[in-house]
Amino acid sequence: MLPEHCLSEILSLTSPKDALRSSLVSTSFRSAIESDYVWERFLPADYGDIISRLRNPLEFSSKKELFLCLCHPLLLDAGTKSFKLEKSSGKKSYILSAKELSITWGNDPIRWSWISSASTRFSTAAVLRATDWLEIQGKIRTGMLTLNTTYGAYVIMKISDRAYGFDSRPLEMSIEVRDRISSGTAFLGKQDGMEKEVNEGDWEVLRGREDGWMEIELGEFFSGEDDEEVTMSLREVKGCQLKGGLVIEGIEIRPKTIRF
Repeated sequence: MLPEHCLSEILSLTSPKDALRSSLVSTSFRSAIESDYVWERFLPADYGDIISRLRNPLEFSSKKELFLCLCHPLLLDAGTKSFKLEKSSGKKSYILSAKELSITWGNDPIRWSWISSASTRFSTAAVLRATDWLEIQGKIRTGMLTLNTTYGAYVIMKISDRAYGFDSRPLEMSIEVRDRISSGTAFLGKQDGMEKEVNEGDWEVLRGREDGWMEIELGEFFSGEDDEEVTMSLREVKGCQLKGGLVIEGIEIRPKTIRF
């Protein structure tokens, strides 16, 4: 019995997931959910800037269609970043390509090579050939992300069959926001006989992804009201052994799922 503009106002105060579910209730809800007013509220405030940075232009006829387009991974900034919205909440995620990262000696062809692969969403991925100093760092500003959201940072990688040098020492990981630093440890090699500097169960492990890659979580941080720089790092610089065989696609920054 409510006017359509009232239904649109109510639906705009929910989430994209709830709004889409509500469209199944009645024809009145279905009509209200098609309103640009509703989907304007679900789109990020900077969606115009995001659209202007897309490598390939989008075609859409409504704000709802635009929202759904942005829920699929899209390349930004000449293809060096990937962006998408979380369909259920409208929260933003980014992937920084390997080219967007600071990789120590990344331009030294003896230590690193850059390859094109059909399995990567970017033009190239970084392949570790041989180094005794592994250090990978990425940066992003919280102003690019969704406010009041806990984010996780994940290195996207593969380990080749010929990987070596990761059996003796752990990798160190850290997330730094202003003067706040969180750190962790990860093992990529066999754990038998390894110099374990942390208690068993305290380290991160590689996990499979739906896109065929693997990921390891560097840590988490909170995107608050202030626009702060987040520095995400993966390193092994204490050992002297050569290491090789990692393939780095990038670092993903995505909202963490809250479990109750």
